[in-house]
Amino acid sequence: MEDWRLRDGGAECHRRGGNRSVHLLTHQLSDPAKGFEMSVGIRRVDVVGKDGGAGFRVGISSELNEVRSNCFAGGGVDAGVSADGLTLGNQTAPLPDGFDSDSFRLRLVGRAAGDGVETELSLLSEEGESVAQLSGRFPAGRLTGNVAIVNNYDRRIGRDRGGRYHFRDWVAAGDGFTVTPENAFGPILWTMYSLSDSRSDEGYVLKLTTLTGPLGEEDNRTLTMQVRRDEGWESIGEAELDRDAWTATFRFPSWDPAVTVPYRVVYRQVCRDGEDQDFTWEGTIRAEPSDRPLRLGALTCQNAYAFPYQPVVDNLARLDPDMLYFSGDQLYENHGGFGVIRDEADAAILNYLRKFYMFGWSFRDVMRDRPTLCIPDDHDVFQGNIWGEGGKPMTGPDTSSVGGYRQPAKMVNVVHRTNASHHPEPAEPTPVKQGISVYYGDLVYANVGFVILSDRQFKSGPEHVDTGGGRRDHVSDPDFDTSALDDPDLILLGERQEQYLRRWVDDWRGHSIKVVLSQTVFAGVATHHGSYDGYLKADLDSGGWPQTARDRAIEILKPAKPLHINGDQHLSSLVQYGVDGQRDAFWSYCTPAIAVGYPRWWRPDELGMPHENRPQHGLPHTGEYLDGFGNKIYVYAVGNPEVGTADHRYQRAHQKGSGLGLVTIDPVAKTYRIDAFRFQVDATDGDPASQYPGWPVLIDQATQTVRTL
Repeated sequence: MEDWRLRDGGAECHRRGGNRSVHLLTHQLSDPAKGFEMSVGIRRVDVVGKDGGAGFRVGISSELNEVRSNCFAGGGVDAGVSADGLTLGNQTAPLPDGFDSDSFRLRLVGRAAGDGVETELSLLSEEGESVAQLSGRFPAGRLTGNVAIVNNYDRRIGRDRGGRYHFRDWVAAGDGFTVTPENAFGPILWTMYSLSDSRSDEGYVLKLTTLTGPLGEEDNRTLTMQVRRDEGWESIGEAELDRDAWTATFRFPSWDPAVTVPYRVVYRQVCRDGEDQDFTWEGTIRAEPSDRPLRLGALTCQNAYAFPYQPVVDNLARLDPDMLYFSGDQLYENHGGFGVIRDEADAAILNYLRKFYMFGWSFRDVMRDRPTLCIPDDHDVFQGNIWGEGGKPMTGPDTSSVGGYRQPAKMVNVVHRTNASHHPEPAEPTPVKQGISVYYGDLVYANVGFVILSDRQFKSGPEHVDTGGGRRDHVSDPDFDTSALDDPDLILLGERQEQYLRRWVDDWRGHSIKVVLSQTVFAGVATHHGSYDGYLKADLDSGGWPQTARDRAIEILKPAKPLHINGDQHLSSLVQYGVDGQRDAFWSYCTPAIAVGYPRWWRPDELGMPHENRPQHGLPHTGEYLDGFGNKIYVYAVGNPEVGTADHRYQRAHQKGSGLGLVTIDPVAKTYRIDAFRFQVDATDGDPASQYPGWPVLIDQATQTVRTL
């Protein structure tokens, strides 16, 4: 996305590099033998080094042949002008004498021919006459899928080389296309909202953020929110777009939480020809659950190999939770390809937004109708790990084992706004170093008090300690004494958050049960990383380090007896924390990842790690252990994966331990029911095999006891 602009009525690639494309989302070639035709006008802007050419690509299809995943698939049939001449698939033909690459038009036609499709590519004169042609016959299946325009066909051309082209008047027609207007993505992309009892004169406060794609300097910047009343749609407020994050946040105090209200956000696109057009995005502000438990969908970590994660989305629709929580890594650096941009802030923001939009493109239909909490983590700011050090800038190229933020502060703030601007206001909004914003605070909803933590924004970096060689954040020597890594001056949550948590623990206004939401578990619940035999004694990226700060955080929270819901680890676990003794604190639920990339396992029994008091269910790798840092943990259940070998993206995600969590919070009975569903199942079928071993469970908040259901 960062490589394209709308300019002079056309789409222009303004950066160089190979394989830049724009897909026509509303048109897919589903039955090319029924006939199709496309044409487009092309103008070369300039060229440096080898010109990679320009034109069409058809038949772009993932193994799902689904419009969103097709956008990131390889393959397809190229049909255009390249350095070799007129090109159609593997065929080429010389260009006519006097061909002007600075301005030309292409037409691609397909029609049935026997058991295939006869395809003809024509180079047209200014008058529309064919001056060169190339024909080929293809199996229909090879042409089925998305269609796109391409700038620089040659994928090998580097970012600073190649031609730049301008495309105009792209026309597509024919019965071979399935036309689906609903596939359009934008200008309104999606919405996220929260509803919270402010426990003040403002009553319940609704905050809703609308995300649009990047717009032009002269485009309208105002969005309107409307609600449906008996007499129709009524406008209740306007919000201005933030021109960095392309978000518009509405805030409505004194919201009635007892009423379900249909809403829509309206964006008026002001066009140069005077024909303005209204675009809308509709959803529902749900009534707050008041006579039953609150059901929270808990999700984390979505690696793009399994995009668009449809089995998880379908299960959310089936389960119909009241609320959603995404605990971070809404993207990884590899999302959508084309690498990451580091130092040019505005370009880095566009690079980030392109990747982040894949998250909303997948989950927007479930987010539009229920409160959603969403916090960023390390990969969201293009880092392998994040040790925020209170916002300091990172030095050096290592983005996994050095403290600070690597990306420009302007981009980090965009990450915070796109994820969390719809949350209640931060508890203490003062920015940290570099002017980087904070988002920790609380929300009260359905008689449940949630605190939203930023585990890593203040956390000390591993350069403060010596892990004995190799990566500074990994301890690979089984005999290494990890107690040497502890220091009372090292930081986990930081003094600001700790002071706030002391107040939150004692504040029971508007709720009778508490939940802690954060990025990761306060323990090292993994013995193997990356590969099946990739033993690691301790990972400083976990919340188990620094030990003194970890114990202090647990001691602060312990009087509230909350459930800690988190993610990041790509390994689902249910653990009771211990500080002075085993099981003397509250429980942590680390949810399954939406799509596990980097795998982890907890296999202490194979390593001979001592344990006691295995749960009654007798599952291996459970019981009371000391983790690699010496922290006391009682592991009740763990969702160890297989090694992912399947070619199909959804089967591989299932093998690798992906899925979703559901937490049912009962503020009357004071219980938490916890489910951990596998990726490729029907979460409502009642089959015990649809969940990971040891789930579902019920935790009694008062006694902190657990039992398998």
